[in-house]
Amino acid sequence: MSYVHVRGVEHYYEWIKKPSEVREKPVMVFVHGWAGSGRYWESTARILSEQFDCLLYDMRGFGRSYGKPTIAQASEFVAESFESRSPEAESQAIQELTYELEEYAEDLAALLDALQLQRVYITAHSTGTSIVTLFLNLYPQRVERAILTCAGVFEYDEKAFAAFHKFGGYVVKFRPKWLANIPFIDRMFMARFLRRPISPAERKAFLEDFLLADYDAALGTIFTAVSKAAAESMPQAFAGITVPTLLIAGEYDKIIPAEMGRQAAALNENIEFTVIRDTAHFPMLEDAPNYLSRVREFLQLESHTILDFGF
Repeated sequence: MSYVHVRGVEHYYEWIKKPSEVREKPVMVFVHGWAGSGRYWESTARILSEQFDCLLYDMRGFGRSYGKPTIAQASEFVAESFESRSPEAESQAIQELTYELEEYAEDLAALLDALQLQRVYITAHSTGTSIVTLFLNLYPQRVERAILTCAGVFEYDEKAFAAFHKFGGYVVKFRPKWLANIPFIDRMFMARFLRRPISPAERKAFLEDFLLADYDAALGTIFTAVSKAAAESMPQAFAGITVPTLLIAGEYDKIIPAEMGRQAAALNENIEFTVIRDTAHFPMLEDAPNYLSRVREFLQLESHTILDFGF
C-alpha cells in the first residue's frame, strides 16, 4: 500500500497502469464521493488504463487515508515533509485544516505536487465533483479535461437542510462494525443509490468504506457539502469553469437528480451534459459500457470494445 504525506496527513494512493508502446501516457486522476474511496473507480480505471496512467486516491478522512493529524503527528510530518519551509507555519496550517470543500481542493493540488504531476485529466463523482469544480476554478492550468459524474446545483432550503444534517449526524454516529456481518445489509445499504444491481464485492466495499470513514471527516463534509454557502457558491463555481468538462447524470439518481446536473451544465458552455439511461447514482458501475462509451467520445479516444461486467 502506498502513502504520501499531503498537508501533514497520510493519503493512500495507487496507480493502475498498463504497458504501452507510448513512452509516456497522460494521467487520469479519480476522485471519489462522500464516505467512499478510490476502490469503486477501479473497474473504470482498468479500462481507461489503455490510454491513461490512472491515479486513484482516498481523500482525507476516508477509505485508507488518515484523518486530521494530532498536533504531535503534525509536527512530525512537518519536520519530514517541509524542510524548506517554516515548521511553525506549516504546523499551524495543518492544525487549521477544516472539512470545507475548498480545503479538499487544496489537498488535491498538494497531492499532485507531491507526486510531481503538473497537468492531468480528472474524473470525479458525487461530493468529489464539487471538490473538483472548485479545483477547476483554482487551478485550471493543471487540468486538460474533466469528467463530473452525478454533479449538480441545488437551492437552499433551511428546514430541509436542518433535517438532512440531523439525520446525517445520526447516520455517521451509528456505525458499529458488526453491521458488516448482518446478512444482506450491503443490499439494503446500497438500495437507495442504485437503479441496476452492481457486484456483491462492490456493494461490500461501499459498506466497508462507510464504516471506516473518520467521524469528523464524515460529519464535517455533510455540513460543508450540503449548506447555504455551497448552495450560493457552487453555481458560480460551475459558471467559472474554463476547462472542457463532461457532466454525466444518472437518469434515476435520487441523491443528485439529473435535473440538478442539467441546471449546472446550463450555466457554462464549456460543460457538456449527458444522461445515462436507467441508472441512478453510480452510472459508471450500473452501466459501464454506455458510461465508458460516452467518456471515450468526450476524451476523443478511439473506440474500443468495452467489456460487459454484468452489472
